[in-house]
Amino acid sequence: MSNREMNVIDVDIHNSLKCDQDLVPYLPEPWKSRVERAGLGLPGHGYQSPIGVVRKDCKPPSGGPSASDPQFLIKDLLDPFHIEYGILTGNLMGVSTMHDPDHAAVIASAYNDHLVENWLEKYSRFRGSILISAYDPFLAAKEIDRMADHPRMVGVIMGSGQRAPLGQRQFHPIYEAAERHGLPVAIHPGTEGAGGSNPPTPSGYPTRYLEWHTGLSQNYMAHLTSLVCEGVFEKFPNLKFVLLEGGVAWLPHLMWRLDKNYKGLRSSVPWLKRLPSEYIRDHCFFSTQPIEEPQDPKHLLSIFDMIDAENILMFSSDYPHWDNDVPTEILKRLSPEAKRKIYYENAKTLYNL
Repeated sequence: MSNREMNVIDVDIHNSLKCDQDLVPYLPEPWKSRVERAGLGLPGHGYQSPIGVVRKDCKPPSGGPSASDPQFLIKDLLDPFHIEYGILTGNLMGVSTMHDPDHAAVIASAYNDHLVENWLEKYSRFRGSILISAYDPFLAAKEIDRMADHPRMVGVIMGSGQRAPLGQRQFHPIYEAAERHGLPVAIHPGTEGAGGSNPPTPSGYPTRYLEWHTGLSQNYMAHLTSLVCEGVFEKFPNLKFVLLEGGVAWLPHLMWRLDKNYKGLRSSVPWLKRLPSEYIRDHCFFSTQPIEEPQDPKHLLSIFDMIDAENILMFSSDYPHWDNDVPTEILKRLSPEAKRKIYYENAKTLYNL
């Protein structure tokens, strides 16, 4: 089976607003007037890409930013690559780094309402992710409860730039709400070092975009270690967690190191009943983009064997970012069964499509 013959589910498509003013009709006062005057006020991470973040050829003929026109997105991405469903992840994950939790929460709510009205209810091939700000987990849980019954909202999403590792108990109301509604929780990079989040590396702030972009996986390692060691998957046994756009080549090392240290230090985490790697394999999913591409393709296949990739990996294009992937150009050496799972079946099952 060639990659061109498969049906695909894309789990990370960055739909965009045409402008900040798109959210004004969905905002209550006083935030409505504030956004009318000054925009959304989302903090940037401070690292400017010398080649931009989005592809210029993805701008719709109708005008507006890349990925802001649903019809053009279908024509430019979904149709050419046999993408049956596209999971929309947006580009407002920075709400988690805003210092005002009330402002962040209403922006997230307005975005979710705009997403439903302008994308999900008009185009049957799109599915949505409930945007939340994790800064106030109780407001985030309230937003999950508000939006979860919409049949085309299939998950929860927040930025990976946070004030603390995501396993810590202040975040547990988010996981409780997500588990109650049967929704996976996803994190996505782009907000490390922004606003109210911690520095993007354990050593502080790097100098350039190249360093920031390369080091994103460090943040994912910290969050995943925290989720396991804090017992999130024991406390919420039906919770699924998705790590989007963080790579996967670091995963074997992390699982080995966690298992090794757990054997000697298990008394510090008495709530864990199994090896850390078993929780990761049972509860966590990862996206293909940005897939690591060693010069020798056999090295990537070895990594996939180490992590049981065909059961925890899902295809993502990361459209319309500059380094996005298309399904016809990656993972060509996998078996037909592994391709079918990664490109389609894992996402279909996880998101109940």
